[in-house]
Amino acid sequence: MIKAIIVDDEIHAQNAIESILKSQFPEIEVSAKAETVRSAVESIQKYEPELLFLDIDLPDGKGFDILKQLDYKVYKVIFITAHQEYAIQAIKFSAFDYILKPLNPVELINAVKNALQECSAEHYKLKLDTFLNNFNSATPGIKKMVLKTSDKIHILDVKDIIRCESENTYTTFYTNTGTKILVSKPIKKYEEMLCPLGFMRTHQSHLINLNYISYFDKQLGGSIVMTDNSCIPVSTQKRAVLMEYLDSL
Repeated sequence: MIKAIIVDDEIHAQNAIESILKSQFPEIEVSAKAETVRSAVESIQKYEPELLFLDIDLPDGKGFDILKQLDYKVYKVIFITAHQEYAIQAIKFSAFDYILKPLNPVELINAVKNALQECSAEHYKLKLDTFLNNFNSATPGIKKMVLKTSDKIHILDVKDIIRCESENTYTTFYTNTGTKILVSKPIKKYEEMLCPLGFMRTHQSHLINLNYISYFDKQLGGSIVMTDNSCIPVSTQKRAVLMEYLDSL
């Protein structure tokens, strides 16, 4: 059996998660439920669960305070949060699973399935370090992000990403160190994460970091040349937005 602990100060949320687990995941047993940081730490140290459902906001602190206090490392964590954009952004960039309140059973089931596939304690530590860095950063905006490939987990500073290029459901990241990272996720996922941080989707297949634009070439309908000498097409509908940005510099 897979031992799980649910940490949430709302009893109805605890019961809803436990009910879904019982009906959909017979291999998961809820060993304990907790409402505070203190009781959660005690329960985790006692039962040493493999899976943790962790509310971000608790009466006596934040959910990640629990993770920082533990000697025993739970490496399958699903965060629970209300609509707090900064927390959600930090979670997404760290590649953790999360569910929003009010709880959606389908989202919960999918999050559990994804978490159960996580098999590396080393990967968990990298993800947690990234999450804590992003959540606690004194400077607004996300600093780091986790990219998982078939055999590795990469931690990138967002400022080091020059551009992203998609092919079907795959996205390749190009960095200022010359590194290329191919991930099996569509570019739209990263557009939503990166555009608020100085990136622009210039074309169906291209997402660029505006800080790495070298110049705009007006020939052949217009394209962007980046500092890595890559030539990035600009779609007709994106050209006006791009020109407005360049004119503002």
